[in-house]
Amino acid sequence: MIDVVDLRHFYTQPLGMVARRFIGRGVRARWPDVRGMRVAGMGYATPYLGLFRDEAERCIAFMPAAQGVVKWPSQRPTLTALVDELELPLADATIDRMLLVHAIEISHDTVALLREVWRVLSAGGRLLAVVPNRRGLWARMDTTPFGNGRPYSRAQITHLLRESWFTPTGWAEALYVPPIPRNWFLRSAAAWETAAASISAPFAGVHIVEAMKQVYRPIPARREKRRLVPALEPVLAPSPGGATAVTSHR
Repeated sequence: MIDVVDLRHFYTQPLGMVARRFIGRGVRARWPDVRGMRVAGMGYATPYLGLFRDEAERCIAFMPAAQGVVKWPSQRPTLTALVDELELPLADATIDRMLLVHAIEISHDTVALLREVWRVLSAGGRLLAVVPNRRGLWARMDTTPFGNGRPYSRAQITHLLRESWFTPTGWAEALYVPPIPRNWFLRSAAAWETAAASISAPFAGVHIVEAMKQVYRPIPARREKRRLVPALEPVLAPSPGGATAVTSHR
């Protein structure tokens, strides 16, 4: 699993800023209004959760223990938590929207992860997942976080969501621009996105899929909670501005 320090570093680089810009545009287009809703992120969703922080009733970020956690937001009270991705510290049906970024493709048990998301979503709740496209260039290059883990086709994502008690309701793509970290090339990123999206090109870097919770499914039996903290040995990594990242080693 990619480390939280590497993820944070990627999003401070020009290529990461381009990814954040175009993925964020697609995320916001799917969820244009979350006023009064409880929004959560899973994986490394903080570059995109900021779109909703001042609008939602509540906005929190969960980061899996194997990945590590970084303080977010850096200048406000912390809204992040280090968690076991299969045992989220939430009661049933407490979240209205769940954003998954750098989560599905690197999970060791993707169906169990999605069923845990299903558990904490309210009736009619929705998830929005950003997933590397197996036909895109970004999934073929391990110089970006989207080149780690397993990429998916549309058909594979649809099967995975239905197996996990979700119904896909909307699709979008982003990152048509090749992942070339050169400033002179990245200046043409907007043109790449506009031109490729207009012809529905199949080589986008990521899928952005929205799915609704199927409310007629039974809630799975809860496993006995394991004590997570004693099993972790956090390692502190200083970050710019005084924030601290924590990565775990077993």
